[in-house]
Amino acid sequence: MADDEPMHRALGLTDTEAADIERILDRPPNHLELAMFAVMWSEHCSYKSSRLHLKRLPTEAPWVLVGPGENAGVVDAGDGVAVALRIESHNHPSAVEPYQGAATGVGGILRDIFTMGARPIATMDPLRFGPLDDARSRWIAEGVVSGISGYGNSVGVPTVGGELVFDETYADNPLVNVLCLGVMPIDRLVLGRASGSGNLAVLLGSSTGRDGIGGVSVLASAGFGDAEAEQAKRPSVQVGDPFEEKRLIEACLALYDAGLVVGIQDLGGAGLTCATSETASRGGVGMDVFVDAVPQREPGMAPFEVMTSESQERMLAIVTPADLDAVLALCDRWEVRASVVGRVTDDATHERGRLRIFDREGGVLLADVPAASLHEDAPLYDRPMSPPEDLAARHADAPDALPRGDVDAALLGMLADTSWASSQYDHQLFLNTVVGPGGDAAVLRLGGPGLPRSQRGLALSTDGNARWCAVDPRAGTAMVVAESTLNVACAGARPVALVNCLNFGNPEHPEVMWQLSEAIDGMSEVCRALGVPVIGGNVSLYNESRGRDIDPTPVVGVLGLIDSLVRRPPPAALLDGAEIVLLGRPGALGLGGSRWAADVHDHRGGTLPALDLDAHAKLLAVVQELVADGAVSGIHDVAEGGLAACLAEMAVKGAVGFTTIAGAIADHDALFSEAPSRVVVGVDPSETAGLVVRVTAAGVPATVIGRAGGDRLVVDGLLDVTLEDATRTWREFLPRALSSAG
Repeated sequence: MADDEPMHRALGLTDTEAADIERILDRPPNHLELAMFAVMWSEHCSYKSSRLHLKRLPTEAPWVLVGPGENAGVVDAGDGVAVALRIESHNHPSAVEPYQGAATGVGGILRDIFTMGARPIATMDPLRFGPLDDARSRWIAEGVVSGISGYGNSVGVPTVGGELVFDETYADNPLVNVLCLGVMPIDRLVLGRASGSGNLAVLLGSSTGRDGIGGVSVLASAGFGDAEAEQAKRPSVQVGDPFEEKRLIEACLALYDAGLVVGIQDLGGAGLTCATSETASRGGVGMDVFVDAVPQREPGMAPFEVMTSESQERMLAIVTPADLDAVLALCDRWEVRASVVGRVTDDATHERGRLRIFDREGGVLLADVPAASLHEDAPLYDRPMSPPEDLAARHADAPDALPRGDVDAALLGMLADTSWASSQYDHQLFLNTVVGPGGDAAVLRLGGPGLPRSQRGLALSTDGNARWCAVDPRAGTAMVVAESTLNVACAGARPVALVNCLNFGNPEHPEVMWQLSEAIDGMSEVCRALGVPVIGGNVSLYNESRGRDIDPTPVVGVLGLIDSLVRRPPPAALLDGAEIVLLGRPGALGLGGSRWAADVHDHRGGTLPALDLDAHAKLLAVVQELVADGAVSGIHDVAEGGLAACLAEMAVKGAVGFTTIAGAIADHDALFSEAPSRVVVGVDPSETAGLVVRVTAAGVPATVIGRAGGDRLVVDGLLDVTLEDATRTWREFLPRALSSAG
């Protein structure tokens, strides 16, 4: 901090925000109070640039038990079981220290789930990095994947899917998004709120250190500049301990089962300040906190360090004095540290709703602020928005006139097996996983220890596409949501809930705020039309490096419910001899935003193919029914890379070639268009006619386009690639790129 720089600016607060704090307190804040406001009013904790827009998302449905605002969203999955779902980002920490940034991202999302009373049973990791020919991007990618596997495998929660994308827009600024799903008996739901004057605030888990201090303000509310500046941010990255997390999970679940917890909150961003202020604010009560009672692993920690540290593997439980001995005994059984660090206040001798920090119980008052002022009264900004000045020119710059070139080479350039990452993850823990990484959606049994028996299943998919959203953030986000709902339908599930991770650039740039607003409107439109509520999410802003914003990258996770999981869903693969049927609109539907245009010509203009929401809803219903009835032998949605990539991936995974019917795929555009609402299925030839009649009667076009067989991938007049070449390219591209680059 410069000698003449005001303290509030050094902590990331604006002059206006500092004045607001002084008005709230009716006096100047002291250093501790200012630090507490700084972390709680940061972009990461307060969503001060996005809350105004997030209100437009649909969040309610009869099956939604908990929507946005708690640690995780919760839905009723039937049979007495509730499902908790949450997605978070750890982009900035992972750019600074990839292994720990990613590892603690996993740890944090797990705590969001078991805070609600649910046992985490699966994670997914949508990841995005810079190009593979860049040494720093490779270092980040390898560190992130190692961090996810190192933490997830050790804590015992399987990683069942995700995405792996390499693109120039993420150079220096990776996106590390992590989703977690948990299950619980519906009557074990726990909320993060304090109540009951005299109840105790008990800190569970690890001791508090200096790692992660100011993480939400130092890392998550600013972009990246030079290497020296990034090095200086390393102390703000938390350090994880998965074995402590495992003990903490089991101890907390045991506390819930024993009925010993009034409320509970994990300590993530902003640490103890966040946990105490949010539980008090939600419960409409006050809380006294005693700094010396907080177990500290480093000597001489100042009160502001104790209150803002983001040390991992910590929870704050609200318990009654009568239950304290039982809580301590249970925690001791699981070798989890438990310390009384505060007390709920709400009576004649304490002002309601005050968060007061003391050096010790009965000691010196160090801070005194309204709890709601940290949590509910954070700034709300309506930042300037404007589309890019050249938007019309971009949309007019369609890829129609680009030379078509070598179609075989273009296809081979799109094929890449991402199992380099998923092979490092354990995806079979708990034995709940029916379909793991590599399919359109992961599939899990709805069951486990302590849960009612159920034949139901869950399908889970994460999706994002920055190319689409860079062309048109509203239409692109709508297509992303449509794709993710179709992915769970391909597993035989009906989509019932969505969570989002909105990764955007600097919100102080009007174009970025326009992108965010448009993306939210696109998401809202599709979710309303399909009846899919948004039950939670995360906004990650300031994703910029060296003054350049990333392309808008909204990532969504969609949860689908399978009413009767009596058979394994069909794979995204062809079966030898099967007829290949395209469900949805056939024909040339535009190359705007396509991977072909971007990869072959570095062209990112034009407009996106239209999304017909009524047609998409019909397709979802038909696909779900076909899979549930076992009517298809293979299924894969048409998305990135168009029909070409879809058919090639199915051929490689099925170890069989295919030949299309003459004219069934009309031209190059029909081959590579990424138009939405299309699915390729494999069907027994004896059942094809009946399937076509059934699908057509439901209002969905169905076109027989070819047959699986042989050792070549042949699209009449357009494409002819050997199965051997396609398979070798698919398997070897990523390992070769990582190893040859050194």
